[in-house]
Amino acid sequence: MAAELSKKRKKKRKKYYRMRKNRVGASLFMFLLNSLIMVGLVHGFAFIFMISSINSNIEDEYKTKSALVRIYEMARSSGSTGYEVFDTAGLDYFIRNKDGSIGHTHGKITCSDSFFSYDMPASYGDPSLPDDELVQVDLYYDTEDQLISKDSKGGLGFDVKNIMKIALDRLGLFFGAGDSSADDRGYEDLDIEMPLWMGIDMKDGEQTLVFKADIGMRSTAVGSLIIVYMLMIVLFVVILITMIIDAVTAATDHHRLNQLIFTDMKIKAKNWLWFMYNAEQKLEAASTRRHFALADVEFVGFRRFCACNSIDEGETMMSDVYNSINRLIDKKELCAYNAEGRFALMLEYTDKDALKERMDKMLSELGNTGHESAAAFHAGVFLTDANNLNAKEIDIEAELANASAACASLADNEGTAVAFYDEKFIEEQRWIDTVAQIQQKAVDNEEFMVYYQPKYDPRTNELRGAEALIRWQSPEYGFLPPYKFIPIFEKNGFITEIDHYMLTHAARDQKKWLDAGLHCVPVSVNVSRAHFIEDDLAEQIRDIVDSEGTPHELIEIELTESAFFDDKKAMIRTISRLQSYGFAVSMDDFGSGYSSLNSLKDMPLNVLKLDAEFFRGEQAGTDRGEIVVSEAIRLAKSLDMRTVAEGVEVKEQVELLASLGCDMIQGYYYAKPMPSADYEQCVRAGRSDPESEDVIPVKLDKPGEKEPVPV
Repeated sequence: MAAELSKKRKKKRKKYYRMRKNRVGASLFMFLLNSLIMVGLVHGFAFIFMISSINSNIEDEYKTKSALVRIYEMARSSGSTGYEVFDTAGLDYFIRNKDGSIGHTHGKITCSDSFFSYDMPASYGDPSLPDDELVQVDLYYDTEDQLISKDSKGGLGFDVKNIMKIALDRLGLFFGAGDSSADDRGYEDLDIEMPLWMGIDMKDGEQTLVFKADIGMRSTAVGSLIIVYMLMIVLFVVILITMIIDAVTAATDHHRLNQLIFTDMKIKAKNWLWFMYNAEQKLEAASTRRHFALADVEFVGFRRFCACNSIDEGETMMSDVYNSINRLIDKKELCAYNAEGRFALMLEYTDKDALKERMDKMLSELGNTGHESAAAFHAGVFLTDANNLNAKEIDIEAELANASAACASLADNEGTAVAFYDEKFIEEQRWIDTVAQIQQKAVDNEEFMVYYQPKYDPRTNELRGAEALIRWQSPEYGFLPPYKFIPIFEKNGFITEIDHYMLTHAARDQKKWLDAGLHCVPVSVNVSRAHFIEDDLAEQIRDIVDSEGTPHELIEIELTESAFFDDKKAMIRTISRLQSYGFAVSMDDFGSGYSSLNSLKDMPLNVLKLDAEFFRGEQAGTDRGEIVVSEAIRLAKSLDMRTVAEGVEVKEQVELLASLGCDMIQGYYYAKPMPSADYEQCVRAGRSDPESEDVIPVKLDKPGEKEPVPV
């Protein structure tokens, strides 16, 4: 797994690198490389040009002087010295005998002692000889004017600097400028002369003519090369400056592009892509002793906040929250804006309890960020060591998804809260998945059981009604109380199927008892708020009850107060239809919400159930509590509604409610929820005698629960 994760990260890193890489440097390098290659080629061409020119001059000199040598030899054969041949040609020369002595000199002798051999076709000196026959010519350097010199390998070398200087001076004179001292060198026709001494054998090698050769180049040719060089330099500089400007511009644009890619432009915060890139780099460099926590922090009700204020104000709020988070975390930790109202965090920690305390403090401080009213935040946290992972085994996307799942589990909590993706959470999620997988089978196999909790008249102790409650007898998981599955059904939508199931079985039981000659009382059945999106809900209920042959007055439809916060018009329409079909409609948990009086004003209800919290808490049993209960009962009677008090546990509460005119009591004082067979005995008895015990112990299905969930 670690190897696969490493490969996955490497692929991502390559993508990020290609995205972030600035290729300006590579372009500039290639330009410089190409420029150097071009300069080298031009320089090589110039060098070849100069060598070619020198070689051509040497060959021309050899041809010319070879002809003079032949004339000299003919003059010697006729009895003359023959020196006049060379003197008339205006040569600076000397004749060296075979033994090395100097036989004759003329002009200024500046020939060096060192020489090197130069091969050329013998036909240059004597056209009658074949071209493939070579003759060796000795070349000597001039000791005064060393434009041509000996290179490191003993061959021809050039004083390029002085050659170019002379060429520029000569070009300057040609155009009416330059150094006039160049004329002192005796150059004519703008030639650049490069003194070189050449030796040609005479009289079958008995003597050697060593003369000063007229080797040279046209200054215009050299000048053209110089101009080419200068143009290349100018062009190079212009292109280089242009490329530098383009490089700076491109680098700036690239930086801006990276900012766009890795920044949420709405709130000017680092985004999810930046978080992934940096988090994975941090993990690759982390030691095994470091523990990381990935957190998904959510601003609860972000969309509602934007709707109540504005989108701009919502974005400003998120920007303030982002800045606050960055002030609260270490510089080595990460924070990025993930999505609407959500932030991704990567934190280091050593202890879970300390991290929990830190997260609670952080969320509390964020709740007071940037707005007049306090905001609530949820956080889901994934711990590496709690899940036996070291840093290099963390898959950021997968583990942050786990943190988001933990955060989503807090959806029903309206306050600030933190949830950890730990073994307990995983077990809860597994149970949710298990319930979803077996729920339909449980309905098909009728594993759900209807329990009934009687309602009694507190004045006469007579049975006046009952509430149908659900329990699950699973063959795999045993007896399950409502809190183990009802919240799951409410979230996944299966609660509507359960409503139909409960209506069917409650109506079936009522019909069975009615056929047995029992005096049946109305049974209330809860209908979920999820049903009220259906326009034909009243007709569905009517048809289900009719299919069992049960009189409508024996079925009461019970709605929770929270259902009244939905589509009020649809609710009123459905209630009116139910009542027209002969069903009574009650409001459950009156007093547990915030709009009870407003609901009573608009809804044509038949029964009002007082929430158990009326009879618990610090104010229960006090004058203040009694006043509230009394006025609630009086209000219901004024609206021609019957009242039911649920959750009643002690005799004093019964006596008080009886004195206040409460119609029915449902609670452990009289009876707890019971199977249908036990409830049938209550129906047969018709009344209850709880006087044997002043207090009925509360036997709850879930530790800490005040009352079983009525469904």
